Amino acid sequence: MKSIRFESLGEPSTVLRCVQTDPPVPKHGEVLVRMLASPVNPSDLMYVRGRYTTAPRLPASPGFEGVGIVESSGGGLRGRFFRGKRVVVLNRVGGNWSEYVVVPSHQVIPISAALPVEQAATFFVNPATAWVMTQEVLRVPPGGWLLQTAAASSLGRMIIRLGKHRGFRTFNVVRRESQVAALKALGADHVEVFDGPSGTVDALRQSIQQVTGMDGVLYAVDAVGGETASAVLSCLARKGHMLVYGTLSSAPMQFSPRTMMTVGSRLDGFWLGNFMSEVSLPFKLRLVRRITQLIQQGILATTIRGTYALDDVCTAVAEAERPDQEGKILIRMNP
Repeated sequence: MKSIRFESLGEPSTVLRCVQTDPPVPKHGEVLVRMLASPVNPSDLMYVRGRYTTAPRLPASPGFEGVGIVESSGGGLRGRFFRGKRVVVLNRVGGNWSEYVVVPSHQVIPISAALPVEQAATFFVNPATAWVMTQEVLRVPPGGWLLQTAAASSLGRMIIRLGKHRGFRTFNVVRRESQVAALKALGADHVEVFDGPSGTVDALRQSIQQVTGMDGVLYAVDAVGGETASAVLSCLARKGHMLVYGTLSSAPMQFSPRTMMTVGSRLDGFWLGNFMSEVSLPFKLRLVRRITQLIQQGILATTIRGTYALDDVCTAVAEAERPDQEGKILIRMNP
């Protein structure tokens, strides 16, 4: 089979290779999945560079999400039940950029045949994260304000559309003025240009007060880290709750404990893989049904900008990192 591998950490377009290797064999509790498609996500590229939450054991293969068909089972009730079904593959150790992959049976979830392959391949990392963070963890109520950083990202745009659908309002932080108009056209309630070192916390806090009429926000999600996340944390209202789900800047947060003590705010890390591993199969199936409906309505749908074969992986990852380009890059493995 064909598989994308890297033997050293570095720039994805330099270290990734398409190689021939033997298909893996599932053990008890595992399933063999014939992969159909997998997106190029920022987490995949961070993984190749050695900057992700989990470090790869070299040689390694990227790909944390995707869609495929369960070909066989190594044994176990769940594996036998999934055989022949189209499933979302949540691969916590990477490896989905291959024609075949073996994963524990609890890391695959049946997906509706009504969804196109492109939407099924991008089903979880962005759509599920948008829903779970805002509706299951923070529980942002209708009329409430949610502050989000990296608002121009694919996930950020989903949160804006979800806010319009669910009735909560979004205070959206971006790095460039050129990103403002598109987000306002999408339905963003407010877009703020703030870029860490060049912005000031006082200016951000003042803008929040002017826009929301409150001294701070009760809900916030951050994908950047570093000075941007630290600034957002200092803008939480009393009993405010903030989730950090990304580290785009790779810099650590720096803040005084009193920032949280004086207002009784809360800061949590969020990783979808951990969340999904702790919920029941019935919850997962309900989540899949809800997200499927929201994708079909266009609220959590993913824009696909380009599709590439495994042999063209270097072109695919370079295209995925082009700035100011909306949409996901997809890798197709099998028809």
